[in-house]
Amino acid sequence: MKLVITMSRRYGTGASVIANELSERLDIPVYTKDFIEQELKDKHYDTEAAAIRELAKEPCIIVGRCASDILKDRLNVLNIYVCADKEDRIHRIMNLHSLSYDDAKQLVENTDKERADYYFENTGKTWGDVNDYHMILDTSELGVENCADILIHYFEKLEYI
Repeated sequence: MKLVITMSRRYGTGASVIANELSERLDIPVYTKDFIEQELKDKHYDTEAAAIRELAKEPCIIVGRCASDILKDRLNVLNIYVCADKEDRIHRIMNLHSLSYDDAKQLVENTDKERADYYFENTGKTWGDVNDYHMILDTSELGVENCADILIHYFEKLEYI
C-alpha cells in the first residue's frame, strides 16, 4: 500500500521528531511547510492543495498545511493528530529555544492560534476536531520517544507496511 501519513499537531508536541523518525524507519520523505512553499515556487502549482495532492501520489508524511482535509477522501491516507499538555509544550519550547517561561508560553499560544486560524480559513472546520483524524497521539501521556514505535506497530498490525 502506498501509505500517506498526514500529521497535524499542536506547537511544541514533538511531532516533527515523530515524523522524522517515521521517515527514517519507513524510508519515505517528510514534507513540511517550507518544502511545500518551495514546491509552489519551483513547480508553479496553483495552490498548496495541488502541490499536496501531487506529493501524495507516492508514500510520504505531510506535516500540517491542512493535508488531512485536502486528502480526506483517499483510502491510503492515515490522518494523525499530535497533542500534549500545554505546560509540557511550554517547557519543551523553553528547552528547544532557550526561552523564558513567559516567552515560550506566548510562542505556544500564538502559534496554536495561527494554526487554528489557518485551518479554519482553509477548511471551514475546527482544527483538532477528533472526527477529522484516524489517530490522536498525546505525547504527554505516551512520550515523544514512543510514538513512532506505536505507529510502526499499528501499521504492521494492519499490514500497511
